[in-house]
Amino acid sequence: MNTVRIADYTLISQDCHEDGSGFAGFRRHPDVTGLGWPDDVLEQWLYDHAGNEAFLLDYADVDLAQITWEVEAASTDLLVETPTGDSDRDCIDEFAANPDHWIGVRHKGVHRGVALCWETHGTWKRWPVLIERSLLTPSAPGLQVVEGRTRIGILKGRHRQGDFVSAQHLVWVGRPRR
Repeated sequence: MNTVRIADYTLISQDCHEDGSGFAGFRRHPDVTGLGWPDDVLEQWLYDHAGNEAFLLDYADVDLAQITWEVEAASTDLLVETPTGDSDRDCIDEFAANPDHWIGVRHKGVHRGVALCWETHGTWKRWPVLIERSLLTPSAPGLQVVEGRTRIGILKGRHRQGDFVSAQHLVWVGRPRR
């Protein structure tokens, strides 16, 4: 497969947003299906953010065709230390400063049940998207939050406040194809 960059999906995403075909149209596009990514990752990263300037800067050089995805359980201790891209590096701490606010504003539509998930299970409703940092810089260790920065911020803030959080959380993790 040829090298594939996030910018390759900007117009496809924009067209699907504008023409009303939405995510269903996006995921059916031949350039999108060729990636073989899970729908949840496609939607959260490429459909929602292919035109996001910060994402275009932070992930411009990542060859998306070289990423394989798995659902993994990650510890709270690991996740509260996991950074996001340089363009939005402070946003996780901004969300962590007032986690109750960010939970409270997520109560309609697809966010219905977010507060209940935190209250009952001590975790999020939808799995965040992380990548192995070696995809960005070959010698970089650990993971980086691509999408789900609000969720990670809420976790970090709740953990710091001593609120109930689960010890483990499900996340999508992208790793280099071997």
